[in-house]
Parts: sequence; structure tokens; C-alpha cells
Amino acid sequence: MSIIDKALKANRSYSKRHDPKLAERPAPKIAVVTCMDPRLSNLPEILGLPHADIDVIRTGGPAVTEDVLGELVVSTRVLGTKEILLLNHTGCGFTTFTDSELNAKLAAETGVSSPSPMRFFAYKDPEQNTREQIKQVRSHPWIAKEIPERGFIFDVETGVIREVHQVPRDTAA
Repeated sequence: MSIIDKALKANRSYSKRHDPKLAERPAPKIAVVTCMDPRLSNLPEILGLPHADIDVIRTGGPAVTEDVLGELVVSTRVLGTKEILLLNHTGCGFTTFTDSELNAKLAAETGVSSPSPMRFFAYKDPEQNTREQIKQVRSHPWIAKEIPERGFIFDVETGVIREVHQVPRDTAA
């Protein structure tokens, strides 16, 4: 039985105990942008917040792309979230390659080059990546200035998250 078939079978069991209240419109309190890495899947436990309070936006890296910014606009302007948490992590696979390396590898493995190099949003330094994410979110004109956005790194070995502070504007290069 494939993994998908196992998931479908499990869903039939789940549907018998599904809470119909979940059909109500969501009203999360915080948007969390985090990596697609499965080690970050249990955000309610990691953050000590109920599922219903978290609008989870998962992306590789986690890159703050135009799509992610659009989701943050909807989260804050439509769903009503009041805070944004950017959660990177140690040991991220996106630190193990560069975009050009992966483009070259995929072209060699498949024999097909992408019509234009794909952007994977690889990075080397999780702290710098977090600072860049904060800057991107802060600079979007449709994300209200009163919405706090803060960046953190989850240590996959200890389970501890630590805050990454923005470099003050006057000392930034």
C-alpha cells in the first residue's frame, strides 16, 4: 500500500471524529512563516499555542517570496492576525547548496535545462536570512506598520528558539 493510500485510509477514520467547528471561518492571532521541513510541523507544541491561533505559511528556506508576502497580506488584512513570526531553523537543507549549483545538478541529472534558472532561495547564514526576511515583510506597503514581525531560529537539536534581532538602521551597511 502506498503512503497516499495509507493516508486516505487514515482519513476515513479521522472523518468519523472530525470536529465540525473546524468548518467555521478561521480567526488566527499570529501568522508563522516557517520552513517546509517536517521537524517544524508541530508548531502548536513548539510555540505553546493552540492550532486555531496559528496561520501557518510554509515555504522552502523559508523564503519570503511574493507569494508568501501575499499570504501575509491576506492573513493580516482578511483573517485578522495581529503578529508575524518568521521561524527559520538550524540544519536547513537550503543551506547545503546554492541556486546555481542545484540548477546545474538538475540539468545534468535530467538532461533538461530550465528555460531560465529556477530560484530556490538557498542561503548560507540563517541569521542573515532571518534579518532579510524581516526587512522584506517590514517593507511591504500592505502589511500594516502596527503589525509586529519578529524573526527566530529553531534549534533542531535542543528544541529552543532564539530571537534574531534586526541590525539598527544607522549601523547597517
